[in-house]
Amino acid sequence: MPKEITIATEGAYAPWNFTTPDGKLVGYEVELATELCSRMKVKCNIVAQDWDGILPGLNAGKFDAIMASMGKTAEREKVALFSTPYTAAPNAFMTLAGNSVANSIADTNAYNITKNEQASLGALKTIGETLKGKTVGVQRGSSAALFANEYLKDYVTIREYKTFQEQNLDLAAGRVDVVIANITVLTPVIKDGTIAGATLVGPTFQGGALGSGTIHVAMRKPDTALAEAFNAAIDSVNNDGFNKALSVKWFDADITPK
Repeated sequence: MPKEITIATEGAYAPWNFTTPDGKLVGYEVELATELCSRMKVKCNIVAQDWDGILPGLNAGKFDAIMASMGKTAEREKVALFSTPYTAAPNAFMTLAGNSVANSIADTNAYNITKNEQASLGALKTIGETLKGKTVGVQRGSSAALFANEYLKDYVTIREYKTFQEQNLDLAAGRVDVVIANITVLTPVIKDGTIAGATLVGPTFQGGALGSGTIHVAMRKPDTALAEAFNAAIDSVNNDGFNKALSVKWFDADITPK
């Protein structure tokens, strides 16, 4: 077990992780990473890494772990080792109030594709038919991109962006009709008025191509000792209420694993 580790985060996915105008990394995962390193008794260096290079960078040895709102999927498990979860939150759809999408999807249920596949796929078919011919924005390499390509590609045009902010700018400009992302990053956009008229629409989803619906630390597959240390630290912050308090601070809700 090393005495010093480097953790990569995207630095562009508020409130999970983001960069202030003076270049400082802040957010829920930055604070959580600092606390986990303290409990693991290791020195912690946190660096920013573009999302589309984050898993290759891990396996190239640029850093030792990733904390960047990363869900566990079957494809990612082929190239990385995952800790126990530190949050759980579904993906959702965001559009502009008053447009045809906002007025056409009435279903607001919460679906778990893994646990209730038939109902989930039925809902996705309805959404796909409703969105037929529309353009959907997602962040490249995200679980939302996997979700859209798995379940909606026969109905919509999928446009992938390097960052979450870029997909939102195109929604505001009318270049996409709807965007898909984790509900925890969509909700602040709506609350703070970053995009005028932005609103959630339709149901939420987890499971299936979205993976576990939980968020984990990712490490290189051989680093089992580091994973055990992270697991113990995550269990500790989950059990003593630290993670719950941090979650409420940044998300106005407790999204820690139940």
